[in-house]
Amino acid sequence: MDLQKIKNKLNSLQNQSSYKKGEGKNLFWKPSVGKQVVRVVPNKYNKDFPFTEMMFYYGIGKRVMASPMNWKEKDPIQEFCKKLRTSNDKDNWRLAKKLDAKTRIFAPVIVRGEESEGVRLWQFGKEVYQEFLNMAADEEIGDYTDIAQGRDIKLTTVGPETTGTPYNKTSIGPSLKTSPISKDKDEVNKFLEDQPNPIKIFKRYTFDEVKEALQEFLTPEDEEKEGAIIKEDAVAFDGDEKSGNYSLDTNAKKSKSEQFDDLFDDKKSNTSKTDDLPF
Repeated sequence: MDLQKIKNKLNSLQNQSSYKKGEGKNLFWKPSVGKQVVRVVPNKYNKDFPFTEMMFYYGIGKRVMASPMNWKEKDPIQEFCKKLRTSNDKDNWRLAKKLDAKTRIFAPVIVRGEESEGVRLWQFGKEVYQEFLNMAADEEIGDYTDIAQGRDIKLTTVGPETTGTPYNKTSIGPSLKTSPISKDKDEVNKFLEDQPNPIKIFKRYTFDEVKEALQEFLTPEDEEKEGAIIKEDAVAFDGDEKSGNYSLDTNAKKSKSEQFDDLFDDKKSNTSKTDDLPF
């Protein structure tokens, strides 16, 4: 027995456990209302691109779920959305849009005045992301992540009283002067090497776990007790094929869960109508 390997594994499990208890919250940073300055650090896990895009589902499971697509795996919600969009019914398209995964972007940053906290992940949406990309494309700004001749990023954040929404809004702009990320060589090395990897932070949900969350979202317990499946009537169109009428299938022999499972059975889905949906 290799005792060192045993110790290493124990430390790994302890670290995972501490993160689950919330101690890992210091891995993330978000701007507060007012003005702040950050520096985007070269991404240790992708030398050519500092940002990490990830897809998440909100409001479907008991907590926010990272899509299996982040790990290049099949995603049952994504497959279900594709099936919804094969229908002509507007409600199906609206549901698909509601279910679609939302993109969030992560950037490794150090916050000026808080360098002792090390590199943290700043999570933001497409608007701030677009601003970052526009700056990168501006030849007069250049590579703002460069450790010697890069630029700090100035942030201005306003609160709900200004946005008129429950959320803050942050705008960004480059510093006029270039500067090193730090004048301390050891600190620079620490910034470059000691970085959280977003793809390893979030739980990696299995196909079945995501499918179960989707089924619970679509068929709450009180509806399941009714024992009925509402599905699109692919035979009777009342003379209008575009009407996409829905009817109660009282003759269905399969349970809701069985019909739901059929949606993800490749053999059955190839021979059945793609517009038969479990609601």
